[in-house]
Amino acid sequence: MKIDVVIPVYKPDQRFAELLKRLEAQTRPVNRYVIMNTEKEYWDAWLGTAKPLPENLSVHHVTKEEFDHGATRNAGIELSDGDVCVCMTDDALPYDRYLLERLCDALLKDEIIAVAYAKQLPDKGCGTIEKYTRSFNYPEESRIKTKADLPELGIKTYFCSNVCAAYKRERYLSLGGFTRKTIFNEDMIFAANAMDHGYAVAYAADAKVIHSHNYSAMEQFRRNFDLAVSQADHPEVFLRVRSEGEGIRLVKQTAGYLLKKRKGYLLPKLIWVSGFKYMGFLMGKRYKKLPKGLVRRCTMNKNYWKG
Repeated sequence: MKIDVVIPVYKPDQRFAELLKRLEAQTRPVNRYVIMNTEKEYWDAWLGTAKPLPENLSVHHVTKEEFDHGATRNAGIELSDGDVCVCMTDDALPYDRYLLERLCDALLKDEIIAVAYAKQLPDKGCGTIEKYTRSFNYPEESRIKTKADLPELGIKTYFCSNVCAAYKRERYLSLGGFTRKTIFNEDMIFAANAMDHGYAVAYAADAKVIHSHNYSAMEQFRRNFDLAVSQADHPEVFLRVRSEGEGIRLVKQTAGYLLKKRKGYLLPKLIWVSGFKYMGFLMGKRYKKLPKGLVRRCTMNKNYWKG
């Protein structure tokens, strides 16, 4: 079985170099690295400081205007010749040497599984609230999810993350791949489409990557604005289930966690940031009614709106 790793890259740095180093040390070897780099000048500048790269690495350049969360990853998978394609982001680090092995084991466990995604662990310096968010979204128990789980899990049924997710390439292509124009959520949209065709999504809790962000309140606003834009643009997926309830549940459980850990002093921050997240979500859902200038001030992905 050949495993290809597809990584969109923007302004590569030492963390990206560490990602390649850890992938080279995996118990399941990488057949080929397909790098989808945004802006060639940044790659060329990094090469001057980088150590020798794996010989099985190929680089394909796009401009900022050409980059799209779905289309760029889809192009990388089409360039692959692997049996399994693992999508990763350039800031996610394998926790140990068994990431690819365990991710592929989960993917190949059952014929109905179309994609398997990894557990995300908080990085060093990750704030308390974000740490709990990681555990909320990535629990300790693995699970195989199908459309039958919608009454129980709601929007979480479709949850999947291309921070680190493995796809059966032939099945991925047969399902049409990622949507070619999306600002966010190409992974969840694919998961919903796969479930509509009778397939399943596997969450592999024993396949782990280190990945987290300490976003400011305004950054959370912009991120949730873009998330809601993707939902508004794909009602065929997101009108079936509401996202707001899951957000409220996260806030309530985080508050309980902070009180249990005697960190009630963080409650004002939780309320403040959650308010920004909710405002961003509400505005993103209604982005078509907003002036274009306001949309560009609200978004995290400004290049998406050009043209």
